[in-house]
Amino acid sequence: MIDFTLWDIFRNLLLALRWTVALSLIAFVGGGIVGLLLLIARLSGVRGAGRAVSAYVQLFQGTPLLMQLFLAYFGLALFGINTSAWIAAALALTFYTSAYLTEIWRGCVDAIPKGQWEAAKSLALNFGEQLRHIVLPQAVRIAVPPTVGFLVQVIKGTALASVIGFIELTKAGTMITNATFKPFVVYSCVALMYFALCFPVSLYARQLERKLKNER
Repeated sequence: MIDFTLWDIFRNLLLALRWTVALSLIAFVGGGIVGLLLLIARLSGVRGAGRAVSAYVQLFQGTPLLMQLFLAYFGLALFGINTSAWIAAALALTFYTSAYLTEIWRGCVDAIPKGQWEAAKSLALNFGEQLRHIVLPQAVRIAVPPTVGFLVQVIKGTALASVIGFIELTKAGTMITNATFKPFVVYSCVALMYFALCFPVSLYARQLERKLKNER
C-alpha cells in the first residue's frame, strides 16, 4: 500500500477543486443567462409564456437535483446522444440554477412599485425600454445580495455531480479515501476546502446587502 502524506492528499484535492470551481462558474453564469431570458419571457405578457416559465421553475425546484443529474446523464443516452459526465453535470446544474435565479429575480422585480411601470408607460417606452431604463436598474440593487448568496448553494450542489462519475472535490475525496483508508483526514480537508470557497461568498453577500441598504 502506498503511504500518502497529508501534503499528497491536500495536493490531489486541490487539483480536483479547480473542477468544482469551473463547474460552479459554468452553472452560475449559464443559469444566469437562461434565468434572465426566462424572466423576460415571464414579464413580457406573451400569452402562455408566464405559465410555461412557471411550469419550468416548478419542475426544477420541485425535483431533487440528484434526479436531474441522473436524467441528464442517463436520459440523453435513451435518445442516442452520448454525453460525458462533465456535460451532463453542467447542463443539469445550469437548468437547476436558472430555475432558482428566475424566481429570485422575479421577486425582486415584483418588489418594484407598480407606479414605476406606469411612469415608464406614460413616457411612451416600449416593454424593452421599460425594463432596461426603469425597472431592471432598480431590481438589480435588490437582486445582487440574494444572487451572490445563491452561488453558495451552487458550489455545494456540485458535490452531487460525483454520483455520475464527475471527478470534482467530493468524488476526488472518495477516491483518495479508498486509496489511503484515511476518511477522517481526507473528508476534513474536503470540508475545509468547501468552507474556503463558500465562506468568502457568504461574507461578500452580507457586505453587499449592508452596502445597498445604506445607499437607499
